[in-house]
Amino acid sequence: MKITLQEQLINLLTNYIQSMPANAKLPSERQISDKYQLSRTTVRAALNELEVTGLIRRVHGKGTFVNRVDLNSDLNSSYSFNKQMMSIGKKPQTKILSFERKEANSYFSRKLDVSVGDQIIKIKRLRIADNVPVMLERTYLPADHFNLLTEDMLEGRSLYEIFATEFNEQVYYADEYFLAGITSKRDSNYLDIKEGTPCLNLKRSTYNPHNQVIEYTLSVARSDQFAYHIRHDISKKS
Repeated sequence: MKITLQEQLINLLTNYIQSMPANAKLPSERQISDKYQLSRTTVRAALNELEVTGLIRRVHGKGTFVNRVDLNSDLNSSYSFNKQMMSIGKKPQTKILSFERKEANSYFSRKLDVSVGDQIIKIKRLRIADNVPVMLERTYLPADHFNLLTEDMLEGRSLYEIFATEFNEQVYYADEYFLAGITSKRDSNYLDIKEGTPCLNLKRSTYNPHNQVIEYTLSVARSDQFAYHIRHDISKKS
């Protein structure tokens, strides 16, 4: 069966896009038209198809950009930001914005299974990859599990590593929920994006082998820099 000019162009552009870094700007419609000697109508139709499949995004007045997101986390495995970044060739960095002890209100008493007024630890961190802010994390810990934790311990170390080596607390499993949202003015400043930009909101509760909650984290991730990969096992029928 004969492949149309539009389909040929889609194949060419797909290969080209996959060779480019995430968020790179593509040539204009006119430039693509001139390069491949095709009509603007054919080029526009091909770009529309690529946008539908999620390979590109088109921003009015600015151009067309690679929409591939390189930062993926498998929801079925233990998550480590640093390991994930290094596995895709990016340099991870974590900036500790605040470290404080406070009393649990009714919301965090339920999330951490502590009493209202009990001491909890709040850690606010900015996650960075190749000097680009990617995710803002607010982590809450029950102080009775990590009473000797200090801000200095967090420098250059994974939180879960500290759990294991300093406090003999093993991560057994985590429940994580995520939903689409838009960034607040305060979070936008940290993530270096405009207020109201689409984002991913994540909530993670982490448990030890005794089924005790040892971490509750609220995260805001840039949707142009972060994505989740989920594998569903459809071989198990209900």
